[in-house]
Amino acid sequence: MIEGMNRRTVLFGVGGLLAMGLTGWLALRETSRKAPLANRAVVVDPAASRPATHPQPLLEVTLPDLEGREVAFKQFLGKPLVVNFWATWCAPCVQEMPDLDLMAKSLPDVYFVGIGIDTADNIRQFVDKVKVSYPLLVAGLGGVSLLRELGNPTGGLPFTVMFDADGNIMDTVLGQVQPEDLRARIGALLIKSKT
Repeated sequence: MIEGMNRRTVLFGVGGLLAMGLTGWLALRETSRKAPLANRAVVVDPAASRPATHPQPLLEVTLPDLEGREVAFKQFLGKPLVVNFWATWCAPCVQEMPDLDLMAKSLPDVYFVGIGIDTADNIRQFVDKVKVSYPLLVAGLGGVSLLRELGNPTGGLPFTVMFDADGNIMDTVLGQVQPEDLRARIGALLIKSKT
């Protein structure tokens, strides 16, 4: 009798583990299908996502830099602009920063700006370790609403937005940028800006 109970217990245990594994696999597969692919352009329809009175929400924004000085985004009009939303706790954000820094140094006809969805203290500690040549501004956690206004409904990071010299959104990348891909996108942006 005890032997029969042990066999039944083992069979029920194995069956339960198989059921849990199958359920977990199905859940992972379903959520992976719904997640946005990294490094893909996010379709931005300015007419559908923003009222006509505020065609570019970022141009209306003023954010503090790491010293607390207010920086108005209107000052970046006149050249193409690459804005990278990031956070110190976001591993893909941190991994792409050296690539962005190299591009910022090698593309003087393009402004690069990083907007930290983080605290100023965390960002200052970060740049003590990882040097970045382009300006870093602080949006805090409230910056997620700005991400959404710019065409990133999930508020995922990193998120990179490219603007032409007039402040129009030309391209976006949700997820970690690939240097060759971003260079090609910026190249296309520069060509459009010269025409």
